[in-house]
Amino acid sequence: MNGQESQMITRLWRGWTTREKADAYERLLRDEILPGIAARLPEGYRGARMFRRDIEDGVEFLTVLTFESEDAIRSFVGDDVEVANLPEKARALLARFETRAQHYREVPLG
Repeated sequence: MNGQESQMITRLWRGWTTREKADAYERLLRDEILPGIAARLPEGYRGARMFRRDIEDGVEFLTVLTFESEDAIRSFVGDDVEVANLPEKARALLARFETRAQHYREVPLG
């Protein structure tokens, strides 16, 4: 395995909601969506983190998913690895969201 194959890939994606719907969206992510991803993608999926911040017109959420390879990401979203993977339940709670995710390869520092 070469160095690039062993580097983790982090997938970043953001969605925005109203203050009134923010707690419900957080619960949906924490209790259903993220555990569901972990249950169906054990191979190559290395976990998720969720970040939340209040902004002027509502609440912004950032999800950070980590994968071992681009193939693992494909098993999550298909051939277009940047497409947002957003269940209808989540769409209903969001005011807007990114339609594309960003991916970053981990760069070892030493």
